[in-house]
Amino acid sequence: MPDPRPLRIIHCFRSPIGGIFRHVRDLAEAHARQGHEVGIVCDSTTGGSYEDALFDEIRPFLALGLVRLPIRRSIGPGDLAALWSSYKEIRSLQPDILHGHGAKGGALARIIGSALRVNRYCVARLYSPHGGSLHYSRTTMSGRMVFLLERLQEYLTDAIVFVCDFERKTYEAKVGKPRTRSELIYNGIDDRDFETVYARPDAVDFLYIGMLRDLKGPDLFVDAFARTERTIGKPLSAMMIGDGPQKAEYEQMMLERGLGRRIEMLPAMKARDAFAFARNVVVPSRAESMPYIVLEALAARKPVIASRVGGIPEVLGANSAALAVPNDAQALANVMTAAMTEQGWAANVMPEAGAFKAAFSTSTMAGSIMRLYRQLVPESVAARDAAVSRS
Repeated sequence: MPDPRPLRIIHCFRSPIGGIFRHVRDLAEAHARQGHEVGIVCDSTTGGSYEDALFDEIRPFLALGLVRLPIRRSIGPGDLAALWSSYKEIRSLQPDILHGHGAKGGALARIIGSALRVNRYCVARLYSPHGGSLHYSRTTMSGRMVFLLERLQEYLTDAIVFVCDFERKTYEAKVGKPRTRSELIYNGIDDRDFETVYARPDAVDFLYIGMLRDLKGPDLFVDAFARTERTIGKPLSAMMIGDGPQKAEYEQMMLERGLGRRIEMLPAMKARDAFAFARNVVVPSRAESMPYIVLEALAARKPVIASRVGGIPEVLGANSAALAVPNDAQALANVMTAAMTEQGWAANVMPEAGAFKAAFSTSTMAGSIMRLYRQLVPESVAARDAAVSRS
């Protein structure tokens, strides 16, 4: 039986930074290598030279191109302009799949996909929350409004893809049990990321890598580092790699505690390049969905110390000794101390490498998502092929 025709896939998301950007890049490359045509629509005002370099790497896999236009983080009148501009761009590309990531990307994909359907163009509309709006609280007016919008958009959705069970359960608790199809498909990373990254001779004891904002816990990292030093009774070393709106605050925090010489700060870089600088990776987040940094570190054979948030326990194990109580610097310090003082700590605590790779590889993720795409769009491909044959 001949292979199905390739699909035309467009990913929509707002901010080209962090886990969503990594997720889309991996999917785009994997599906492009399978012969599908892929495009991206995202914000033009976010990111810098580092993100530009990542776009340059992925551009050869984007047969449908890269469209960047202003998409604001908050809801406002500017969304109408972004919606109209995106609609004109996407309509001309005639996609089979519109896959929205995050709240804004999900809204673009589903609203535009529904508008195309009104015009008798068959396109599948998918949404992956990636945490995003699910971080809001049901006790606030803004949270209730966001969850109402999420609920209403289910009528414009063919499938919701959750990246971890925590995300699915949070959605059900805050928005409600999905009234449309939903699937759990874990994030995955490329096979080439499963090569061990060995620590340099001058590697630091602990590494934080990520956005420099309180949600991700850099302040907890600094506090826990200081507590670990006091417990062990000798100076240690650490590094913070990343950029973000609160960078100056953390620099000041380190200076006030006399840690300026023992915690080095560097700008954002690729995770695998950063891993060579450290022996242990610390993920002190206050909230997460399924953070890529945990997957990347484990694939590189780096011990991971993390807060018990989001889908992290699904990766490290629900009862893992590497998990700390969230938003608790002393609990984090206790795990960091154990990692430094207990013989064979990493070998005893980290997940088994083979089982981890089987569950969290890009090939597994991309294959599962492609199967879902195929199930949603057989009529779309048939309609497109019929139109081509008539032209």
